[in-house]
Parts: sequence; structure tokens; C-alpha cells
Amino acid sequence: MKLGLNGLGRIGKLSLWHHVGRKHFSGIVANTGREIGQSLEDLAASIEKDSSYGRLNNFLHGWKGGRVIENINHAEGTMTVNGVPVKILRESRNPKDIKWKENDVRIVVDTTGVFTDPTADPDSGYGAFRGHLVGGAEKVVLSAPFKIKAKGMEMPGDAITTVMGINEDDYIPSKHNLISAASCTTTCLSYMMKPLLDHVGAANFLSASMVTVHAATGSQKVLDSLPSTGATDLRKSRSILNNIILTTTGAAKALRLVIPEMKDIGFIAESVRIPTSTGSLIVLVLNLQDTLEDPINRAKINGIYKKFSQTNPYLIYSEEQNVSSDIIGTPAAATIIEGTETHTRTAAIRVNMDRLGCAGKGDKDEPNFLSVPVTQAVIYGWYDNELGSYTNMLADRVVSIAEQMV
Repeated sequence: MKLGLNGLGRIGKLSLWHHVGRKHFSGIVANTGREIGQSLEDLAASIEKDSSYGRLNNFLHGWKGGRVIENINHAEGTMTVNGVPVKILRESRNPKDIKWKENDVRIVVDTTGVFTDPTADPDSGYGAFRGHLVGGAEKVVLSAPFKIKAKGMEMPGDAITTVMGINEDDYIPSKHNLISAASCTTTCLSYMMKPLLDHVGAANFLSASMVTVHAATGSQKVLDSLPSTGATDLRKSRSILNNIILTTTGAAKALRLVIPEMKDIGFIAESVRIPTSTGSLIVLVLNLQDTLEDPINRAKINGIYKKFSQTNPYLIYSEEQNVSSDIIGTPAAATIIEGTETHTRTAAIRVNMDRLGCAGKGDKDEPNFLSVPVTQAVIYGWYDNELGSYTNMLADRVVSIAEQMV
């Protein structure tokens, strides 16, 4: 089976790196939709070198690695990368016009970040995610969360969001043709929440919030520029090289699709972009209903993660003192829990029963007040938002889908 890649940006290029090393697919067909540089050699040079992860040959073979891109044929749009045949399509950017069927591609990963609406009509406008099916693909995986633009539209029945190791069994091969692999942040967050939900129970979560301290992405500006017409967030036009920039994240919304229990928990998700190329961190804050006699503490929380990591390879529990560069490239680690920085505090919160319309139903000595034991927990989770965490896990998701195709 051949793999199709639409786009060779950060995730597309690093997906290519992963798959030419893994060699699960017999060949790769990558669509750029345009000429790159002056020849296919220029595209090969772009594939071969990476500012965050070094050279492809060193990534694959260490210090012994020689050049791994060979047999470049500009006219045919072909090359071999680490022995894997790779064909580059350069004619069409609209998904429905990409020649997947002609090139025997049955499964496609769209990494462009442009086509994210599973409800969009393939025949309207610039193009649509569903257009890949028109082009001949049977399964299409999105390397981003779905975003439905039209108000009131429901998620189509053939679309689903999954995170490998969390809810991949929700995918039904006979039903789902459009699959979102969520985002790097949602992937990390799901592995921070799932072990605690399984152990503590969703009913005992009073509230939750997170902030992702996130590396820069390709959508940000290198230098200050004028805002786009109609822009509401002027910070998006400011230089990521010089600033810490407050922004937004859709992780909370996407998490509810992956872990349905989150729908019953008040949750806030925020994002801060920082001037690093990759390597990000989630700071998760939880308020849990507890008991004063045997409260949830740091040792218990770390024990939950440690036990979960023993059966699920996508979560790593660490007691090292890490910095962000330490986790870059860590293979298929959705989350690396920084166990040394887990903190908890348990205290009795006084609830005014009169404000709840329950005056006189509180504690015996203070009938208008009720003492509720609450534990606040702060947990840190690292993730390599490009290759190490997200791209490697995306590849596992793609391979698992391909293995179920007849």
C-alpha cells in the first residue's frame, strides 16, 4: 500500500521522515501542488535538512549515515528516500483534483492545515478536505482538529476524532472515512487527563484548566507586519523571535471529542507562544473533591501516572529535571510527566449554602455553611509538538488504519 501526503510543511515533511525510516508503506506520493525552487533537487535539499532535527541521514542512521536521497528525476517527479520510492505531485492544490487514484494511493494524510472542515463541499471554492475522497482516496487523516465553519452544522457520520492509545477503538472502518488525529496539544492533554479520570472518576472533578507554553508555529510572523484585513488579534502579526505571545487553543473542545467524560467538567484551555522552534509544555491545574482523612497527594498522582506508563508506551513518567530541549525527538511520547514538579494542596472550602438556596443545610455548627474538602493539583507535561510526540503518534494512527483496510 502507498501513502499519500498532502503538503510537505512541518508535519508533512517530518511524516515523510518517519515513514521512510519505518518502511511500512511500499511507496509515498507527496503533493506540493506547485514547483519547489528551480528543480526537484531543491525540494530534496529541503527534505534532507531541518533546523530543529538536523539532517535526515543522521536522523535515520546516526553519525554513519551517508546521503539517503537518490535517483532524483525532475521530469518524472520521483526520487528514492532511504530506499523508499517517493513521487512528488506538483499540479493541483485542490484536493479533488489530486491524482491519488491514478497513483494507487488509498490512504492520505492532509498536513496542509488549510482543509479542516469535514462538512465542506468538495466542489465549492478553493477546495475541501472531503475532496480527497473525490480524488480517489478511501481514507483521509487530518493532522489537525476538525473545524466546522458553518454554524449549526453537525459532525458528519463518516468523520471521527481519535488519539492513538486513547480512543482509537472508536474508529469503525466500515463507517469512518475522515479521521482527525486532533492536535499535538490535545494529544498531550488527553494523556494527562485519561489516567486521572480512570482513577479518580469524572464526578470528583470540580474544575480543570490548562495553559500550554507552546513553541512557535509556521503561522506566526518572523518580524512584525501589518495585520490582515479584518484581523481581531493584533498579536498574531508580531514577531515570534522577540516576544512571548498570548493566543488561543482549541484543545478543550477537541478533548471532549476524544474523552467524552470531559463534557461534564468545567474546563478552560489557554495558550502562550514562546520563541523556541519545538518542545512545549502543558501546565494542568485541577480542583478535585476529596477527603481530609486520606487526600489525593503528590505521591498518589505520580503513582497513577507511573502505573499508566507501564502499560501504555505513549506516556512517559520522569523524575529527571528536564528542560524543553531534553524532550525534543523523544519517540512517540504523547506526554512526559515531570514528576518532580507535581504539587497538591488539600483544604476545606467553606460553601455558603444560602447562596445555593439551601440555607440551614450546612455543617452542624454553622448550618449556613458547608465545609467541602478540595484538593488542588498542578501537573506538568512535556511534549515535542513536531516530530517526537505528534508526528510519530500520527504515523502510528495512520498505520493502524491502513492495517484495517481490506
